Amino acid sequence: MIEIGAHVDLSHPPDRVWLALTDRELLGRWFAEADMVEGVPDRLVLHTAGLPGFDADVEVEVTERRVPELLVLRCDEAGRLTELTCAVTATKQGSRLTVREVPTHGSWSEEQHDPREQQLRQALTVRLPAILDWLAFQQVDLRRGEVGMTTELPVLGAAGPARARRRRRAAVAGLAGVVLAAGLVAWLTLPGEQGPSAAAPSGSPTPTTPSPSMAAAAPTAQPKATPSARPTRSPTPTTTVRPSRTPSAKPSRTSTAAPPPPPPLVARYDTDSSRLFGYTGEVVVDNPGPAPAEQWVVVVTLAEGSSVDDVEGADWRQDGQSITFSGLAVPAGGTRTIRFDVRDSRPKAREPEGCTVGGNPCAGL
Repeated sequence: MIEIGAHVDLSHPPDRVWLALTDRELLGRWFAEADMVEGVPDRLVLHTAGLPGFDADVEVEVTERRVPELLVLRCDEAGRLTELTCAVTATKQGSRLTVREVPTHGSWSEEQHDPREQQLRQALTVRLPAILDWLAFQQVDLRRGEVGMTTELPVLGAAGPARARRRRRAAVAGLAGVVLAAGLVAWLTLPGEQGPSAAAPSGSPTPTTPSPSMAAAAPTAQPKATPSARPTRSPTPTTTVRPSRTPSAKPSRTSTAAPPPPPPLVARYDTDSSRLFGYTGEVVVDNPGPAPAEQWVVVVTLAEGSSVDDVEGADWRQDGQSITFSGLAVPAGGTRTIRFDVRDSRPKAREPEGCTVGGNPCAGL
């Protein structure tokens, strides 16, 4: 007996997946258009003629229904009878949909089986997730100032908290700048600061007070050039020698006291679990240095046709096949773990083509 089966992990609750399976308009968006059979309850006609692996339209009758877990259909395609079972189970990330079609009268040829199964997998892994994402946004009340959202969207990234932290840091830095500026103005305008300025002129009259006594004691020494030479010589050596010594000493001290650069971050990649149309990857970033690593970037290059569905432990963005991760500081001597789900349209999931941390390759690939 030849049967067709496929399953897909979705980041949506079972109720939303059930709605996409049973709503006639939604079903037409991701699989095939459907019409009700007049006068017959639980009967539909799926317009599948022309789709890969289908010879004609399929008449469908619901034989078992358990909301939102199980849907069993009896299908009739031009005299070929099959039973189609759709099972929805809740998972930690959302739900898993398993579809299985078994012939009960007649069978498919080998030329029909492969295109028909490929058509089903394409619908489940590409078009259905897109419709579920669209449906999730349709079920959200985006009007601000009222009750708010009517349902919770799936979390696809952790960029929100990081941006909020950056805004708080920017606000604290701005407040600190205002306080410093106000303190500087107050310091410049304090009345007590007039003391040093008054002390500076007081030094100038001190040499003038002994000068009359010196003139009275030795009146003949006034025409000599010694007083003019002494004040001119004393400021020049002090102003030239002191600055030349201080800058020469400072660079020598800073160069000897410069700390060595911290060791680079290292990372390793591992495929935690694999599925029929995807897998869960994990990157562990290790900081062997004595100080926290504030700035770090991990870049994972996926296989062509793959995309990231959900990420834990880092902020992320996707640009083609490259996924860039960043986030909170890696503690000194500690690690930070990044887990991400990858969706692949091919039956056998393919591991990433590359992984780097700070430009250096990760272990495990």
